[in-house]
Amino acid sequence: MDQLKAMHIFKAVADSKSFTLAAQQLDLPKPTVTNAVQAIEQQLGVRLLQRTTRKVSLTVEGALYLDRCGALLNDLDDLNGLFLGDGRQPAGSLRVDLPERLAHQVVIPALPDFFQRYPEIQVKLGSRDRYADLVGEGIDCAVRAGVLRDSTLVARKVTDMEQINVGAPAYLDRHGRPRTLADLRQHWAVNFFSSQTGRDLDWEYVDGEGVPRTLAMRSQVSVSGTEAYLESCRAGLGLIQSPRLGMLDLLAAGELEEVLPAYRPAPLPLNIVYAHNRHLSPRVRVFVDWLADVLLQHSVSK
Repeated sequence: MDQLKAMHIFKAVADSKSFTLAAQQLDLPKPTVTNAVQAIEQQLGVRLLQRTTRKVSLTVEGALYLDRCGALLNDLDDLNGLFLGDGRQPAGSLRVDLPERLAHQVVIPALPDFFQRYPEIQVKLGSRDRYADLVGEGIDCAVRAGVLRDSTLVARKVTDMEQINVGAPAYLDRHGRPRTLADLRQHWAVNFFSSQTGRDLDWEYVDGEGVPRTLAMRSQVSVSGTEAYLESCRAGLGLIQSPRLGMLDLLAAGELEEVLPAYRPAPLPLNIVYAHNRHLSPRVRVFVDWLADVLLQHSVSK
């Protein structure tokens, strides 16, 4: 059996966690599947899978091999896709990294539509607030808000996200609803600090002439994660500034309330980024196109 076919079989076993299911999916006899995995293990001199009567699981070496052979098989699919014409459905595994709130509020609810269009693509979705190393972590594409730091990535700008000032109704009932910038002297803010520098980010607003400005806000708590930022505001610890797109559920439920609409921060650029060596991948291309449409529709409609 050739190496690539054996790798396909190993990946099917690892993904399904079953020799029986992998054999059914690949329409192969179970002994053929078992022999293929054993041949790879013998060639490498390591055990890739732990087998029990109930389940199959990856060893440490198996997880490493799966990651590398999965990337190799995806690259091979991409290469073949360049020459097989538009009639072939994009296929393979896709790694995506998204800001947590955006993933939960916008992208995950829309994923059934993507899979209906492209049933042969599997998505591994990471949701976190820190910037990921796309090349180093093998991530195909990511969504990033704000000024882009990494000039080595390909960036596709989707839109500028509207940012607003909000507070919890209970907090605003206690401290009053600010009407002017001067009123902010009587208020508290939940500060957001950079996990890289440890510095609190400034409170921002755009003045009447369209010029971005900053001011110092008193604060009792600073956080470095989006969920902690929103939860601190909901708990009544102070006002925050955040993209409207990430707070749609909280605003609709009345758990947060916009204040000072005349003094919003400047809009935040929203980009989809990917590595240069991924820009020809059919599965990356169709996912990026779909994701851009989803993000733009939500941004415009809300």
